[in-house]
Amino acid sequence: MIMATCSSKSAGISCWSMASLRASLPTHRISLSSHRRVRIAPQQAFCGLHQHNLLKLTADSSVSSFGVSNGARVFAMRHGKRVPKLNRPPDQRRALLRGLTTELLRHGRIKTTQSRAKAMRKHVDHMITLAKGGSLHQRRQALGYLYDKNIVHALFAEVPDRYGERNGGYTRIIRTMPRRGDNAPMAFIELV
Repeated sequence: MIMATCSSKSAGISCWSMASLRASLPTHRISLSSHRRVRIAPQQAFCGLHQHNLLKLTADSSVSSFGVSNGARVFAMRHGKRVPKLNRPPDQRRALLRGLTTELLRHGRIKTTQSRAKAMRKHVDHMITLAKGGSLHQRRQALGYLYDKNIVHALFAEVPDRYGERNGGYTRIIRTMPRRGDNAPMAFIELV
């Protein structure tokens, strides 16, 4: 079956027929051994139909054991990159952590479950690190994360004096009695 070719070559659109597509593909010689294994003879790799091959795939291109080099430094899976799920979809989890972070910075100490406290510690430390920098860009990043802009302005005013000499570890988690009803492990999280 041959496809019809386009007559709009003046518009710069090139059309292909099935015969020309088949002719542009590399041919492989298949030889069957006594064990019925199919062996393909090495030839030049198919470089695409376009004149400018964006991937630069040729037979002598450097292909590592993990696949084609795409410019990344590491070709590995995301092992060890676990995010605390908190039994919520991503949008609700993000909103929960933003709300907990805002309330901790407002009150200085809140009571929540241990898993939520461990998950929000990273975000509170990041907000305090942004406030220590004090630039306009960092202030806008904090305004985009926290729900109350008055807390952001107070944070940027007080943090350089309070945590100027401390490098990380701005929160403390104190375990407390389990919650009545579902026996969930509870904890206080507070600013140091």
